[in-house]
Amino acid sequence: MEKVIQTLKRNDGEKRIPVLKMEIDYELLTLYDALQSNDKEQIKKSKKKLEKLRSEWILLEA
Repeated sequence: MEKVIQTLKRNDGEKRIPVLKMEIDYELLTLYDALQSNDKEQIKKSKKKLEKLRSEWILLEA
């Protein structure tokens, strides 16, 4: 039963990774725009979100 659960989690993770990459790309673009306009609040938000997305990606890759 445990192997079935691991297989299901892996399939979900494989489907999530491409979406996660798109979210990271979008957030990097948002961060770039914030840096260009010197929007300190948006810079903090984007960095925080990118860190969260990075952590999720690391968990999915493991």
